[in-house]
Amino acid sequence: MTLSAPVRRTTVTADVGGVLIGSGHPVVVQSMTNTDTANAEATALQVAQLARAGSELVRVTVNTREAAAALPEIVSRLAEVGLQVPIVGDFHYNGHILLREFPEAARLLAKYRINPGNVGAGQHHDANFATMIEVAKEYGKPVRIGVNWGSLDQQVLARLMDENARKGSPKSGTDVMIDAMVVSALESAEYAEQLGLAHDKILISVKVSSAPELWQVYRQLAARCDYPLHLGLTEAGMGMKGIVASSVALAPLLTEGIGDTIRVSLTPEPGASRKLEVEVAQQILQSLGIRQFLPQVTSCPGCGRTTSVFFQELAQKIQDYIRDTMPAWKARYPGVEEMQVAVMGCIVNGPGESKHANIGISLPGTGEDPRAPVYQDGKLLTTLKGPRIAEDFQDLLEQYVERRYGAAAANV
Repeated sequence: MTLSAPVRRTTVTADVGGVLIGSGHPVVVQSMTNTDTANAEATALQVAQLARAGSELVRVTVNTREAAAALPEIVSRLAEVGLQVPIVGDFHYNGHILLREFPEAARLLAKYRINPGNVGAGQHHDANFATMIEVAKEYGKPVRIGVNWGSLDQQVLARLMDENARKGSPKSGTDVMIDAMVVSALESAEYAEQLGLAHDKILISVKVSSAPELWQVYRQLAARCDYPLHLGLTEAGMGMKGIVASSVALAPLLTEGIGDTIRVSLTPEPGASRKLEVEVAQQILQSLGIRQFLPQVTSCPGCGRTTSVFFQELAQKIQDYIRDTMPAWKARYPGVEEMQVAVMGCIVNGPGESKHANIGISLPGTGEDPRAPVYQDGKLLTTLKGPRIAEDFQDLLEQYVERRYGAAAANV
């Protein structure tokens, strides 16, 4: 069963290094490196890993002169391995200095992220912000105005707090802070346009670390502008907590059509790959029927009927095989990402789920005959048995992909 995608909120389209972001285009998955950007080799390697995992934009920290100076080498290293993924520069505090001192970095970056809460205080705020916008105009770059809960523009917050205090029925402090985030983002966008930045060169994010506050702030923002919006919790957390928090936070907004690019900001375990955040973002979009990235594998959770771990091992093996093989499949077989695969553990739901999938296998449960029927497009294809069930099913899967999606490719 294919889910119908939500109706998207209407926005303008922003071109970020050739990746189009806005309601007329697919929701874009992006991520961010955690290497020292000054280490060009390590940063290029991580960018490549994230891009190959499916990140369509990759953001890097540009916090020092050494980091800015390393950007040409990073881009060159990526080009050497055939990757053209757009690189976004993340600037805080000193972006106005670095973008002027390192014009080649300014030219090579596909987008600049500006946080209006830390571009400078008092009289320096507008001047520093204006410098970054002038550079963006000079090189034809879009800008993400990224407001964060933890680094909110204190001048805006103080102004709104004062206004709220004078009301007969004042809002809560949290509600005023959410209002301040929206106001900071929109006033910064308005100022950027007054400085000459085109309307379609602006994207906005307003990030918090709580799902209910995220829903509140983005619904307000979506109702008040047509800029493309970047969704994500600012600090989702580690492991299961981060995955669940991000899924809960993003899903309601995406189903309402709010959100044009997303990032899942997971804290990785020490030494772990950064690509999990890309895979989680893809799965959120895929589970909502918004985009398809790779074939879905349906597998049962197991129960007393499935005391053998064989079906779990096979489900894992098939899922890993599909993810590893997907880059080659995607190049050769248009539409293969829509395929549904079932790996089931017993007779209760196994045949039914397998028939609903494009191709599925129903493995024998405890006490059942050691036979595994395989269904293809709703019909029994064959029954496997013996010690090579896993290998035989993988062969049948490969044959199915070639037969169904290879034929489609030949007719293009």
